[in-house]
Amino acid sequence: MTAAVEVEAPAIVDGLPADEYHADKTSISSTGLRALLAPGCPAQFKYDRDHPQPPKKEFDLGNAAHAAVLGEGHDIVEIQYPDYKAGAAQAAKREAYAAGKVPLLPKEKDQVDAMAAAIRQHPIAGPLFAPGTGVAEQSIYWTDQATGVRCRCRPDWMPHRGDGRLVVVDYKTAKAVDEAALQKAVYERGYHAQAAHYLDGVKAAGLHGDREPAFVFVFQAKTAPYLVHLVELDMPALFLGAARNERALRRYAECERTGIWPGFNDRITYLPLPPWAEKRDQEEYS
Repeated sequence: MTAAVEVEAPAIVDGLPADEYHADKTSISSTGLRALLAPGCPAQFKYDRDHPQPPKKEFDLGNAAHAAVLGEGHDIVEIQYPDYKAGAAQAAKREAYAAGKVPLLPKEKDQVDAMAAAIRQHPIAGPLFAPGTGVAEQSIYWTDQATGVRCRCRPDWMPHRGDGRLVVVDYKTAKAVDEAALQKAVYERGYHAQAAHYLDGVKAAGLHGDREPAFVFVFQAKTAPYLVHLVELDMPALFLGAARNERALRRYAECERTGIWPGFNDRITYLPLPPWAEKRDQEEYS
């Protein structure tokens, strides 16, 4: 599908509040592209975009850790109660959310501080995130040439490097950061598509100079001792991520063009058991 609209030039925006970035309906992010494909669908994506949800407590720790590690992001408010059972604690939490801040109990604040300290002590992640050595949460906009779709990305961190190679860094918290757990997370959550999307963005904006940019994930466990695992995906993973993005962009462009945002199907699905379950039950009951 070839764009029939005037292609907007790339744009790099500093200081754009996160809420404004995420609320933009004139462009699509990596999160949006991933939501268009299985296990999501266009209908769910459009509903979620049109009906933004209030902050979820489960994201508070990750948002706070981002702010502590990057020095940018949501302000943290420490709620001076042991838990949220008291009405005053609940009121303080609601007030923090209303102000766009992240509420943390003292024990949660201690956890976030310990996570940030573990990052600073890591031989690679520490220097990588050193204050004043990079750009945090810069918003990048560009137009996909094949579909005319306006895209956006917001890299967590892009360190200044003396060798001239741009490195895009994404910081994520996780339950487990061993290699097997991360392989599963990358595939199931589409992180390889995220990496490919961000690399497209920085190249479209001309931030990479004359060298191919790199994308590095910094995963950190949310439990002590808050282990850190840095990951760079191989080329097959990035190629597959780019292919997923290409399909999602075509789907998004078609939905925008027609105004039709389909669900999972419009017919009865012939559904077998999962292969592993069928095999197990055949062995058990045959």
